Amino acid sequence: MYLILILPLAKQDVKEAALWYESKQIGLGKRFTLHVRQKLNVLRKNPLLFVNRYDETRTAVFDVFPFMAHYNVDEHRKLIIISAILHTSRNPDIWKTGRDLEGDADSL
Repeated sequence: MYLILILPLAKQDVKEAALWYESKQIGLGKRFTLHVRQKLNVLRKNPLLFVNRYDETRTAVFDVFPFMAHYNVDEHRKLIIISAILHTSRNPDIWKTGRDLEGDADSL
C-alpha cells in the first residue's frame, strides 16, 4: 500500500467543502468527509486506477459528491501526493496556483 501526503491547501479544500455542505444540511459535511476518506483509501490500494489528466497529475472523480482529487504518484517512495480536492465545476488549473509541496503525511 501507498502512503498518502495531503498538502495543506488540499486539506483546506476538504474543510471548506465540508463546512459548506454542513451549512446546507446537518450531517452532510460529515458524510462528505467520510466519502473523501473512502476515496483516499481506494487510491492508497491502487493509485494507478485513474488515468493522467494532465502532465503527471491524475484525477479521481468522487462517486457521490461532484468533486475530484488531484494527485501525483511517486512510485519510488510509494507515495501519493494529494494537491487538491476541488468541485468539478471549478477550473482544474486552480490547484496549480499557490499550492506548495509541504504537507503532512496522513489521512483526513
